[in-house]
Amino acid sequence: MPIIAKASGANFTPAPAGAHSAVAVDVVDLGMLEVSFGGKKKTQHKIRIVWQIEEVMADNRPFIVQKRYTLSLHEKAQLRKDLESWRGRPFTDQELEGFDVETVIGVACLLNVIQEKKESSTYANVTSIMKLPKSMTAITARGYVRVCDRTPEQAEAEGTQHGDYTPTDEDCPF
Repeated sequence: MPIIAKASGANFTPAPAGAHSAVAVDVVDLGMLEVSFGGKKKTQHKIRIVWQIEEVMADNRPFIVQKRYTLSLHEKAQLRKDLESWRGRPFTDQELEGFDVETVIGVACLLNVIQEKKESSTYANVTSIMKLPKSMTAITARGYVRVCDRTPEQAEAEGTQHGDYTPTDEDCPF
């Protein structure tokens, strides 16, 4: 099967900066990736958590934001810090033995998003995640298809905003 590259100057609109009511819509297993840290290269298991926020784009679709993590619950791992902040409590010793990250799908939260300019593009970065305050109504996901459930046509139509590759059987963790 051919792999087609296109020069598609996409009109990407980053999510607005600020605090947003959100809901997790996907956890994508990115597999083992080579990363550089402190001048050293190593291979780490990475995942991406994807959220829809309440704000909508001009075409009435909800904005999507995402954050990439090393798949680790080590005490210094950003995934652990964000999940504990989101849950509003630390992990128990039993939970630290193995936590299914996909259980966050469908769970509401409050995200803080900042916009960062790099070269000629602006990116929306998730900087913090909190448990949704009791006074706020949780939003529900709409119109999102998980990366592991997408057809090749859906993956192409979504573009790089919702996933930048066509899913394979290995993308689904079950």
